[in-house]
Amino acid sequence: MSTVKAMTVSAADIAAARAQFPDAFGNPRARLFTAACWALALGYFGWSLWYFEFWKLFAFNERAIRMFQHFFVWENMGEWDYFGIYQGLAETIAMAFLGTLLGSVVALLIAFAAARNTMPRNIVRHVVRRFLDLLRGIDSLIWALVFVRAVGLGPLAGVLSIFVSDTGTLSKLYSEAIENVDRKQVEGIRSTGASPIRIMRFGYLPQISPVFISLSLYSFESSVRSATILGIVGAGGIGKVLVDRFRAGFFDQVAFVVLNILICVFVIDWLSGKVRAHYIGEKPH
Repeated sequence: MSTVKAMTVSAADIAAARAQFPDAFGNPRARLFTAACWALALGYFGWSLWYFEFWKLFAFNERAIRMFQHFFVWENMGEWDYFGIYQGLAETIAMAFLGTLLGSVVALLIAFAAARNTMPRNIVRHVVRRFLDLLRGIDSLIWALVFVRAVGLGPLAGVLSIFVSDTGTLSKLYSEAIENVDRKQVEGIRSTGASPIRIMRFGYLPQISPVFISLSLYSFESSVRSATILGIVGAGGIGKVLVDRFRAGFFDQVAFVVLNILICVFVIDWLSGKVRAHYIGEKPH
């Protein structure tokens, strides 16, 4: 029988290995830094809960309970203003559609001035990008307040706010898609002596059209939800109906309106998937 000699590791060997491979034994400073970060994050989380008085969520009063009961108990449904509700919903969809359509078209034109491979002048490109940052950095609700002040109450302010907000967002996304196109196809069109307009038409657009369609449809879905909120500040649509019902205390009608909004969003999402599958070649799920 062969005997296996036991190997002993001395303290000097451990010290030498620790000096040669410090990460294998753990870095005390790194552990201390990680623990400090966790303690800071948890402390900030706890302070935020205290500062925003989250305990109120568990202290519902009688009024709050009665409000939630009205959400699920619908009364006098025969007296509801269904025409006003569905008119507001149709107005919201129209606002989102028109604002997104205008934003998509204008964003496609601006995107070529914001992309590196189509705008070689750095100063022009940077000015355009900072302008897009301005449009994108301000929320559509703030734009709605601006346009309500400028053009008055009504859906026009909502359309303009969606248009401006979508223009900033879609221009950035389109410009990134333009920068990632296959240069071989573009150079092939350019080698024929085509004009810059034809190069964009036949070299860039066929490659970015799937991205264009997909992002535009997603933006339309998002704009429908945004248009619902814009009505709260007087930009028309179903948001105004919601505010009026809330102020009157008709919480059962509020629940009915919210349910219709959800159904509308689901239908738009389903139709958008069908359009993507048709034009982009996606397989239906």
